[in-house]
Amino acid sequence: MKIIITPAASKWFHEDMGVSAGNGVRFYGKTYGKTAVHHGFSIGVMRDDEPHQPIASTETDGVNYYVNDRDEWFFKGYDLTVDFDSENDGPKYEYTPNQEQE
Repeated sequence: MKIIITPAASKWFHEDMGVSAGNGVRFYGKTYGKTAVHHGFSIGVMRDDEPHQPIASTETDGVNYYVNDRDEWFFKGYDLTVDFDSENDGPKYEYTPNQEQE
């Protein structure tokens, strides 16, 4: 799994979530809602500076963005691109199939 954070998304995380270099942001699966690839589940995001057994991570503008092993079920088989959605004034998530076993 790869995580890609666009410059526009990074700017949003810095300005709206108040993260700065040395901080962490965790993506996770949560019940209710839907995504382009999940029904009954949606993506959650939270400030968390201490990753617990990350299965994927990337550093953008000094911030560590990651997914922990306990959320592998939600992301397995996909790469995640996080961009900024100006219409909703927040992040948008794109799931791209990868070569992992589903």
